[in-house]
Amino acid sequence: MNRRHFNTIAIIGFLLLCFSFSCKNETKPEKEVIATKEAKTKSALIDAFQYTSKSQPIISVHRGGKDIKNYPENCLETLVYVNDSIKAIYEIDIARTKDNVLVLMHDNTLNRTTVGGEGRIENLSYDEIKSLHLLDDFGNETDYTIPLFKDVLTWAKTNDVVLTIDIKRSVAYKDVINLIREVKAEDHAILITYNLQQAELAYSLAPELLLSVSARNEKELDWLLHSGIPTQNMLAFTGTKFSSNSFYEKIHSYGIKTILGTLGNLDKQAEARGDGLYKRWADKGIDIIATDRPFAVAKATQTK
Repeated sequence: MNRRHFNTIAIIGFLLLCFSFSCKNETKPEKEVIATKEAKTKSALIDAFQYTSKSQPIISVHRGGKDIKNYPENCLETLVYVNDSIKAIYEIDIARTKDNVLVLMHDNTLNRTTVGGEGRIENLSYDEIKSLHLLDDFGNETDYTIPLFKDVLTWAKTNDVVLTIDIKRSVAYKDVINLIREVKAEDHAILITYNLQQAELAYSLAPELLLSVSARNEKELDWLLHSGIPTQNMLAFTGTKFSSNSFYEKIHSYGIKTILGTLGNLDKQAEARGDGLYKRWADKGIDIIATDRPFAVAKATQTK
């Protein structure tokens, strides 16, 4: 063997040794990282919200309660008031203050829902907004103030209430998830996502939680079924218009419950033509009715 061949073999050997060492020390692949997170105890809601043909319709109270005189939307006192009257779950909206405090608020600004509040909530500190009084949806001033998300989580856990959590664009999913874990409210929290990217992100961060996912048509459902997110982690939001019976049946065949947003046109239709429509819609294959008229839906669908 001449010196040139010996040097070539030595260089190849050195490169192979370096490659072997770097492989042993590289970070875990994404799948392994996710698998490690799956070791967390899954939310009890994952089993509780699996579809069965004997499931009773569930009321989801939009914004924690809208159009209730003297009770503002996204307000802890409103949640308590509604929860004392009917059996329901509660959709709430999470916003972030300038100093990264998570609170309940639907709008980007304070103008519509508070007395004297102005400007974007993300540009103001919690101390600047915590004393503002909330308005109800009719413009009446109340004694209630903007609630901390942490306080609402604690209330939900204490009272065995389920929250579906709408996360505003200024808020990071990880911050919401960290607070849910801090309060140990995993069994009381469902994360709302609006597209496949958000659903995959939420699942990667918290595979133990139940997700509301957007499945308004066959294409969106197919994306979800091939996403790697287990169907047991899904509730299928099918939009604010009706789909075909066969589409609901297909979703049910995977053990997934359906959510219909009646808020808006369908609520107005029921108000004009009779609340019995809610029962007919539930019989059509709707498992969760997201509504601005929770008391009317309860009267029409819930047996005493």
